Amino acid sequence: MTGTVYKSTGSWYAVKTDEGRLFDCRIKGKFRIKGIKSTSPVAVGDVVDFEPETNADTGIITRIHDRRNYIVRRSVNLSKQKHIIAANIDLVFLLVTLKNPLTLTTFIDRFLVTAEAYDIKAVLLFNKADQYDDEELLEVKYLANMYRQVGYECIGVSAVTGKNTDKVKELMRGKVSMFSGHSGVGKSTLVNSIEPGLNLRTAELSEQHRQGQHTTTFAEMFDLGFDDTRIIDTPGIKGFGIIDMEKEEIGDYFPEFFARKGECRFNNCLHVDEPHCAVKQALEDGEIPWSRYKSYLQILEGKEENYRTDIYGEE
Repeated sequence: MTGTVYKSTGSWYAVKTDEGRLFDCRIKGKFRIKGIKSTSPVAVGDVVDFEPETNADTGIITRIHDRRNYIVRRSVNLSKQKHIIAANIDLVFLLVTLKNPLTLTTFIDRFLVTAEAYDIKAVLLFNKADQYDDEELLEVKYLANMYRQVGYECIGVSAVTGKNTDKVKELMRGKVSMFSGHSGVGKSTLVNSIEPGLNLRTAELSEQHRQGQHTTTFAEMFDLGFDDTRIIDTPGIKGFGIIDMEKEEIGDYFPEFFARKGECRFNNCLHVDEPHCAVKQALEDGEIPWSRYKSYLQILEGKEENYRTDIYGEE
């Protein structure tokens, strides 16, 4: 039988067939996918073949179909391994907040680079618009304008007031969409406002750092009640480790760098110390934001991005 993975707990996988029947499946033995070293070989969104077991809604996964794309990051505890967050995604929404918690541009840029690398359309949702004062709203407008100039769609939303949730819903229609971001940015609250019947679990922010509690333990896919629309809710992410990118290709995943690449003197220009670099000239001319260039250098140098270290100076 064939089905789609709707939930992964690391050892058991909820697989739904086209007829809507759910099976709890597991893997028999070790699975290897074209040399991918992953913390879990099967991801939410994967299409799999499985053999049902006798007289039970359980099965054994025997094959993982080729993935159209996936979102991946470096595993937190195993630096040489991947953690595949989800697969076969049409659209990814990254929720961004200015406080409670703060989303850094380095995190945004790393996420966008990964989406570009795996050919997934990304939309930035600036959430909690109802909580900001005038100065913070100006900051939101500045950031949204910056990323719009790069080419990304940016939408200011509020799960509390319902601001622009209709726009998000329209973008989701007929697609598999993934919602991601730090814990506490309001992913589950926003999805609940779009589809109230889901009742995804939410929690208050922790007082220690005003950062969100982990209310979503595992990635999980849900069917929504309109136009064959599905969403993938993911656990909150603190840091986003880049993996499997050669230095020469990183700049290609910054659209504003890639657009100017042909104007550089050297076709293998890394946009660091090379003479007659169009990217560095655009940076000096104010056509490329310094925050984007800083993110690029961090990735190029292999530096890790960590939420707590960058904000609180913690290890």
